[in-house]
Amino acid sequence: MDTINKIKPATLEEAFELRPAQSIKEISLYESRMNNDTAHHSNQDYFVPGTVPTETKSREQEEIVHSKEYQTLDNSPQRIEVHQEHKPMEVIQYEHKPFIEANTQAVNLYHLKNDCIIPVFSKDNEKTIAHQEFIDVVMNAAQKVFPMQTEIRVSHQIKGRTPDAIHLNVKDLLDHQKTIYYERMAFIIRIPGITDIVNGNGLSLTIGGVRSYNLENLYNKKALERMKFFIGFQNQICCNLCVSTDGFKEDMRVSGTQDLYSKTLDVMQNYNAELHLKEMKELTHDSLSEHQFAQLIGRSRLYQHLPKPKKLNIPLLNFNDSHINTIAKDYYEDKNFCRQEYGRINLWYLYNLFTQANKSSYIDTFLDRNLNAFEFSKGIQKTLNGNSDYCWFLS
Repeated sequence: MDTINKIKPATLEEAFELRPAQSIKEISLYESRMNNDTAHHSNQDYFVPGTVPTETKSREQEEIVHSKEYQTLDNSPQRIEVHQEHKPMEVIQYEHKPFIEANTQAVNLYHLKNDCIIPVFSKDNEKTIAHQEFIDVVMNAAQKVFPMQTEIRVSHQIKGRTPDAIHLNVKDLLDHQKTIYYERMAFIIRIPGITDIVNGNGLSLTIGGVRSYNLENLYNKKALERMKFFIGFQNQICCNLCVSTDGFKEDMRVSGTQDLYSKTLDVMQNYNAELHLKEMKELTHDSLSEHQFAQLIGRSRLYQHLPKPKKLNIPLLNFNDSHINTIAKDYYEDKNFCRQEYGRINLWYLYNLFTQANKSSYIDTFLDRNLNAFEFSKGIQKTLNGNSDYCWFLS
């Protein structure tokens, strides 16, 4: 797939040379159905790349296309049926896996909007940007011209109660007397119409973000609020995210939703999708022997315990022993990215072992480690081709 160099802020549609979603044989029309929070979109027709809007088709062009997607709480597809010109079209479905696991749970927008309170800065009672506002702004910034599949994960639930329940025992609390919000939230929005293939793995364009209230000083007056935003690709086989430097804003500080909207567009505008895909494909050209992989695992364990002056002279590896254990285990056992013949493993597989292990990270460190996995894999590739920056890990 050829992609144009920059995503323009006006619309994502103009940013890519689109092909129909048949590369992963997904739906042609998307029936948007979420709870009351998205009811106002029920009369909106979504444009899907590669299709002709119903109202513009002539009789000669008319086709019968039916598509249904039934969603669970985390929006995972349960059944998809596609019929075109009375002939069944092959539909390839991937096993649904969450993009992050750790201690998170899946929720939907309705729950965030209707069941959760909004934290405030306590000294002036100014509200924070709520999780659902963050998601809505990102969706608006993407112009909503594509059918989108949103997945939301939250963690660190903060519980409370209404003033009238101050003297009640926990077991006696009624539902309306309980309050909750989530300290941390991560979400992704999949855009199935923009795809490519790397080493036989289907990739789909994905945008998303992270919000952690623990990074805010809620005991003070309102200040610039911190968020993380990314645009990249998701591996459809394992649901691992692929994040590059220019598609990730680690510390996005905003004064309000309009500022958030503007800065989100800036990230999408500056994202070089063509270069990102090219660099991922290049990872398939180099591989590690079993001895080199074992050396890498051993050095990665030592890295965490190096003296600080020594560590400053070595590129960052933002993965702990638990992650390294998972990578070593999956080298033998992962059904998609395990070692190849004679123990060799190409760097695309190695990269995915890192992003797979990263799913056990907490929400607030998840995207940072995901980017580090990509930078680290590219560094190992440079070492194999003569660059000395990452040679310590293989020496």
